[in-house]
Amino acid sequence: MLIPNGSVFMPPVLTLTGIPGLESVQHWIGIPFCVMYFIAVIGNSLILGIIKYEHSLHKPMYIFLAMLGATDIALSTCILPKMLGIFWFHLPEISFEACLLQMWFIHSFQAVESGILLAMALDRYVAICDPLRHTTIFSQQLLIHIAVAVTLRGAILGAPCLVLIKCRLKLYRTTVISHTYCEHMAIVKLAIEDVRINKIYGLFVAFCILGFDIIFITLSYIQIFITVFHLPQKEARFKAFNTCIAHICVFLQFYLLAFFSFFTHRFGAHIPPYVHILLSNLYLLVPPFLNPIVYGVKTKEIRDHILKIFFSKKLS
Repeated sequence: MLIPNGSVFMPPVLTLTGIPGLESVQHWIGIPFCVMYFIAVIGNSLILGIIKYEHSLHKPMYIFLAMLGATDIALSTCILPKMLGIFWFHLPEISFEACLLQMWFIHSFQAVESGILLAMALDRYVAICDPLRHTTIFSQQLLIHIAVAVTLRGAILGAPCLVLIKCRLKLYRTTVISHTYCEHMAIVKLAIEDVRINKIYGLFVAFCILGFDIIFITLSYIQIFITVFHLPQKEARFKAFNTCIAHICVFLQFYLLAFFSFFTHRFGAHIPPYVHILLSNLYLLVPPFLNPIVYGVKTKEIRDHILKIFFSKKLS
């Protein structure tokens, strides 16, 4: 195999450029991203603390919410410190191994979050469509199994990406990644060798996680809506539907941003690169930022405890 001039064999260090085309304003873009991150960490930590110390909230719905909050904190923390290092401190370099590790963490936590959203949809399905068996079905043992399963699914499905890149891609035409973080396809496109297997596996993982989960979430909510509309009392219908509004908002923001980012990245060749990068960043930062706000506003139990905390502090 001929080695093109200028190619690099197994580069020890890669360079993240940030947002191509917006380099002159990246330091300003970092400000709203930083604000979103701090709100995400503070909001999700507050919800985690409330659920942990309030025994009345030790129910499947709130345990899944705590898992979602912990995942959101981890996911946003995977990308933002390095991103701000690029934007504010001109620190674009990252070791090859650290880049692969960041990529694995990001895609693993994305898969975990999607799995938790699926579990939350199934929890609401059983609670509304078969309420008498809800406590029996969603036992503490099942919750532990779900937590382990969604975590292992994300970690295991993301691991082959590391192996395929590390073992099959040796020569790189450049060490510069036109992105703010180490994303799978952004790394693969740097390679000179045949990358079809990497691309096919990336699509396979996306379908196995996002495709599978969104199909079952959609089916669950179709059945929930059918059940709710057949409830005899108007008040019961309103209460049942109201418990699902926050979940629906969270599902829509996560999956709509995911599909926008996915399709523009793979089929939007005519779209400017900075649009791809901004959508990818928003996909990872907006859900962790909005989820605690949505649940804090729409979930009465969470809202009451938050108001109690701040009201008590004000009185003291």
